[in-house]
Amino acid sequence: MCIFLLNGLSLPPDKALAIYIQSPGSPFVFCGAITIFRPFTLSDSAPLSAKICVSVEDLSSLSSLDFTSKKMIEHLAHKVGENHFNFMQSFCGVDGSRLVVPMNILDRWFKKFQEKAKKDPSYLKGFVL
Repeated sequence: MCIFLLNGLSLPPDKALAIYIQSPGSPFVFCGAITIFRPFTLSDSAPLSAKICVSVEDLSSLSSLDFTSKKMIEHLAHKVGENHFNFMQSFCGVDGSRLVVPMNILDRWFKKFQEKAKKDPSYLKGFVL
């Protein structure tokens, strides 16, 4: 998804267009801002069906929203890593003081992860706050 200002339209330097997106059954989530210095925002995580909200806000107030967005990304990364670790653990063998996993374990996990996400659109929602 790409949202941008058309040529000739501008904002005061202290204002921004805050972009929020809502997938069905979920709350609105901040996904970026448009300013005169950055006249577009991109999101590769937009659902196929969604409501988009655009709000004119003070540029200074958006830093706290960026923090929330970063925390959500950090939480998502942690949950994906935890999922990978649990998958690897189920294939572990013990060799003395070492845990041994098959060489293709990362590839196997990633394929399984992608298949689950493709089959069940709500699967990834379980990883978000």
